[in-house]
Amino acid sequence: MINISAPEAVTAATGPGTEPDRRRRWWIAAMLAVVLLLAAGTLLPTVWTSTTSQPAVVPSASAAASVAASQPAGTASAAPSVAPPASVAPPAPVTPADALVLPGGVPTHGSGTFDYASGWSKVFGRSGTLRRYHVAVEKGSNEDVAAFAAQVEATLGDSRSWVGQGQVRLQRVPGNATASFTVYLATRDTAGRMCRNGGVNVTVGGRPYTSCRTTGRAIINLDRWRLSSRPFVSARVPLATYRQYVINHEVGHDFGRHHEGCPKRGGPAPVMVQQTLTLRGCVPYPWARLDGKLLQGPPV
Repeated sequence: MINISAPEAVTAATGPGTEPDRRRRWWIAAMLAVVLLLAAGTLLPTVWTSTTSQPAVVPSASAAASVAASQPAGTASAAPSVAPPASVAPPAPVTPADALVLPGGVPTHGSGTFDYASGWSKVFGRSGTLRRYHVAVEKGSNEDVAAFAAQVEATLGDSRSWVGQGQVRLQRVPGNATASFTVYLATRDTAGRMCRNGGVNVTVGGRPYTSCRTTGRAIINLDRWRLSSRPFVSARVPLATYRQYVINHEVGHDFGRHHEGCPKRGGPAPVMVQQTLTLRGCVPYPWARLDGKLLQGPPV
């Protein structure tokens, strides 16, 4: 009989192939797997995938704008299009209707020759003699003939103007068509010369100041077209209103109207008052008609 010491007995009981040995190796393998998984979690980037439904996230307008700005020109942005809030509106551009005068210098003289507006307007007015007219702008005045023609046409075609009386109809025609009068926009030196040649002195303080009418010509002084007049500026009346007045006044002369006074102190001035120089106690008013009737004052 062979005697086996206690340590040897333990070794034999836990040796290879025994049940305790298999359990020990299984735990070692499990622990190693856990360590490897933890190490992989710290070395690899985190990727979170959710199978649950999540609400869509819409980027802000500023974020979308930043992404769009980073794209090269002509390429499509990967960012979704985001409309600006409905309450945000761009500032309104400044126009002559918002100003008393226009900024910047005004040319004092031009070439002495004129560009004529092209095309035909519709006929304005319900009855009366049809009178056709040209619109012309001096070269070198830095004014656009089409823009000036549009303002003249809008003014003379208004029912508060002369066509509202039912005695005349008006139509703008191109320069190569027959017309009974022309509305000119001229620099002050040219306007002064044209008026003087027609027998009208428009000089105030040593320089051509006002506009005038000569036979077949309503001549608008560019200084007044851009800078209005003292009575209108003092009353803080917009330049756009003065422009309506000066067109109606000078064309009114061509229709046989003469200068008038103020019919009622503090009331609207008839358009044939020389409102460029004085209101004679009235307040500025640019139209020939008021409340459906011709507005007239006493002769002066």
